[in-house]
This record gives sequence, C-alpha cells and structure tokens, in this order.
Amino acid sequence: MRSDKIKSGNERAPHRSLLKALGYTDAELKRPLIGIVSSYNEIVPGHMNLDKICEAVRVGVTMAGGTAFMFPAIAVCDGLAMGHIGMKYSLATRELIADSTECMTLAHGFDGLVMIPNCDKNVPGLLMAAARLNIPTIFVSGGPMLAGKVAGEEKSLSSMFEAIGKVAVGELSEDELAELEDNACPTCGSCAGMYTANSMNCLAEALGMALSGNGTIPAVYSARLRLAKETGQQIMDLITHDIKPLDIMVKAAFINAISVDMALGCSTNTILHLLAIAREAGIPLDLALIDSISAQTPNLCHLAPVGATHIEDLHTAGGVHAVMKELDSLGLLNTEVITVNRKSVGENITGVINRDEEVIRFAARPYSRTGGIAVLYGNLAAEGCVVKRSAVVDEMLVHEGPARIFDCEEDALKAMTDKKIESGDVVVIRYEGPKGGPGMREMLSATAMLTGMGLGEKVALITDGRFSGASRGAAIGHVAPEAAVGGTIALLEEGDIISIDIPMNQLNVRLSDEELEKRRSTWKPLEPEITDGYLHRYRHLVGSASEGAVLSID
Repeated sequence: MRSDKIKSGNERAPHRSLLKALGYTDAELKRPLIGIVSSYNEIVPGHMNLDKICEAVRVGVTMAGGTAFMFPAIAVCDGLAMGHIGMKYSLATRELIADSTECMTLAHGFDGLVMIPNCDKNVPGLLMAAARLNIPTIFVSGGPMLAGKVAGEEKSLSSMFEAIGKVAVGELSEDELAELEDNACPTCGSCAGMYTANSMNCLAEALGMALSGNGTIPAVYSARLRLAKETGQQIMDLITHDIKPLDIMVKAAFINAISVDMALGCSTNTILHLLAIAREAGIPLDLALIDSISAQTPNLCHLAPVGATHIEDLHTAGGVHAVMKELDSLGLLNTEVITVNRKSVGENITGVINRDEEVIRFAARPYSRTGGIAVLYGNLAAEGCVVKRSAVVDEMLVHEGPARIFDCEEDALKAMTDKKIESGDVVVIRYEGPKGGPGMREMLSATAMLTGMGLGEKVALITDGRFSGASRGAAIGHVAPEAAVGGTIALLEEGDIISIDIPMNQLNVRLSDEELEKRRSTWKPLEPEITDGYLHRYRHLVGSASEGAVLSID
C-alpha cells in the first residue's frame, strides 16, 4: 500500500506513535488510509453542509474497510467576493487548492482520496490535484441550493445582482429588494442556477470522476448523504483495482465533458478549468478543439440565468446522465471510457430516461444546433475569447457599436450607475485579465447591472477578465492576448467601432493594421496596483486565459 511509507516496519514506529496520538488503533492502521479532502468552512453557503457530507463519506470508507483522515481545502465564495478586491483572489485560489492538496497527500502517504468540493474554484482545483497525484480518487460535491421563491416565481443569486440595476432605474423598490434578499438563497448548497459551481460539479460527473447525481442532487436532500456514503465505499473498490484518475480522465472523457458542457449551457469559466485540468492530465486540449465540439453539439438546456429552470429541475428530469443519453442518441459520446464506478459511460446511461423534455430538450428539437459556448477570434482576440452563446438574445448575436473604454470594473460600474451607457454601446473592461487584474475578476456586477437597467439585450460587454455563470447577455470574456501584455484590447480608444459576429466566431475592431501598429508603438502598460503578496507572485507566473490561466515557470 502507498501508506506503508508512514506505517509499516520498525523504522516507522515513530510515525505509528503519532497516528496513535490521534486515537487510531493497530487494526485501523493496517487498513488503507483514505484522505478526505473537505472544503468545509463557515463563510461559503455552498460549504456549510460539507461537515455532514464528510461524516457520511467517513462512514462509507469505514463500512468498506478503510481508515479515513479528513484534511481541509480552502474555498472562496465568488458571490461574496464579487465587485471588490476579493474577486482578484478567487481564480488564484484554484492553484493554491491544487498545490496544498498535493502537499498534504504526498506528505502523508494516502492510499486514496475522496474530494468534497462544492463551489467555483475548489472543484477544478481538486480535479487538477487528482490528475497531478494520480492515485485512486473520487469526488462527491455538497450539492446545489434549492431555488428561492418570491411572489410565486423561482429566484436565485443572479436575480439578486440584477435587482440592483432595477432599483437604480426605479423598477424595484427597496422593500421589494429586501424581500428578494431574504428569499433568493433559501438553503445551503451551491447557488441554484447553472453557474460555475454547478457546471463544474456536473462536469466532474461527465468526466467520470463522480457517481451519478453528483452534480444535481440538492444539498438538502437525504439522497446527498446516501451518495456520500456510496462514494466512501467506492474509493475502496478503486484502490482494490488500482484505478486512478488518469485511467478515467483520458482524452475521450474530456471530449465527453465538453459535449455535456455545451448541451447544458454551462458557465464560460468551465473553459478555463477544463484547459487547466487537461494540462495536469497531459491531455492536449485547446480552444479550437472546444469550439469544434461546440459546433456539432446541440444546446439542450436553458437553466437559470438563461431560463426559468434550476438545478433541482435538472435533477428531477434525469440529471447529467439523461443529458448524456440524449447526446449518445446523436453519436456524440464515447461510451467505452470507464468511470469511478468501474462501469463504462455506456453502461451508466443504459435505461436512463429523460423525464422532462422542457428541462432537457430532446436531441431532435434542441434550443440550438450548436453548443452553449462559442469561441471567437479576430484582430481583437488573436488567441481567442469566449461567450455563452445560449445566453445571448438573437438581436445581439451580430452587433456593431462604439467602444466605451474602462481600465477597471469599478469605473465601468460607475458609468452604468451614472447612466452614461447607452443602447448600442460596447462596454470594454480591460486590465482585468490573469496578469492585469491580477486574478482575472468575474464581471457579474457589471452584466447584472446592465440587465437590471434594461440594457442587457442592447449593450455588449467585452473584457479580458471573465464572467460568472450567473451572467447573461452579449458578455464576451477571456479576450487574449490580454491588455497587460499588449493585446489589441489595450490599444482601443473611446468610440472605436467594435464588430461582434457570434455565428461567424468573429470579434474585431474596425481599425487598419497600420493604425493598430501606430498605437502599439506608443502603448505603455498600466502600473500594477498590487506589488506584493500572493497576487504579486501569481501575476508573474500566470499564463494566458487561452491556455487555462495556469501557473508556469517557463
């Protein structure tokens, strides 16, 4: 066993004495040692129930003959970090989560791992760690939040952010805002729409790294505890057969996950994360491949914020496997790859039924013939950028308008609240990329403000930063090269005409090559505001969003 390095032989008697100081017996130490990586904390609503999930996993591990040890992983709540300096740290924690999990696992010689994430960056961070460590590993999330209800309508976190814009234009009173505040997020769990957390938990299932229901069983359902126990038992089976993450996360599994991503209409953040996870797994993956998969994958779901349905509805309709069943009917899945239950994808989806064709459209009548996310290129994004195509109204799929230039999110928000943004404008928020932010902030406050003010279907927003899964509208992010390294977005001036053509995968500025070169010759980057601490180191090591915004010493 891998754990023999800390528990076997006379030379490890000191190590055993330390384990016995924890209360473990000789009998327990003879069993495989399982690390339970829990993201439990008391500040993230999606994580407040993870102590119960952890205990259920521990029970499952013990039932199957293992000995469990919990250790923590950090997690930032993107909702709480939104709109201030805290959001600069969110994406950057993904690397800390992967690195610290690697350190804890190798330092303590675990035979296997059960990962318990839930919200935005700790799901991909732990998947990155799983690929890097490549010891038997399985995931079980804390589950999604139930939707809130106000005046008979279902609401979620995106409703709250959009309400701020409605108050600003007088469409919503402060009393109505308070009622929404009290009811939009009614339970523990990852926020109820197809935002980044739920997107990644569904994709962990599609990748084969979690049991069925991981992405969709609501956090407050007892079925979530049963799933956790089954997960604890299953890690022991994976150890017995020495099935490791890189046996599961093969290239075909990533292609399956991207297809599911496009069918579900997931957050654009999944592109960053899938690129980063694939890199750890040694799998070649790039934006061009992702876009080619999107071009042939129908969009089958319009979950909040795009539509009125939520993750609980997806679960009732049959969950991720029902979506995969629809894709398989079109020949879009590799059904031979194995998953953490040691069954193939094909075996897992046999007999699965789509129980609600309004939540999961039949493959024959999709919302669109192409996937939820599109990759755009052009002179404004030579390395590419992404847009949640399924969240863009038809009128904005092709758009030209004058650029309104802002060098940070705060300046753009002030212009919005001062009513200086007009119908037809293209808001450009730059120097918010991985290096420029640093940390590549989400722009939910900006997109939600535009939507709440009634401009969400009339104004485009372009940034080298990124968007929350709760964003909707013509929100184009991950523009690369970013402004901080001299990308074209840094050369834009107020009033430049920006041309967006999502069906043709194009993003351009109506300027000649000569004019762009003239501007480039006099361009100087902004001085960074943060010059010390973790983000200072992060800024120097992080790479392009087009490659997943991963750290590199190259």
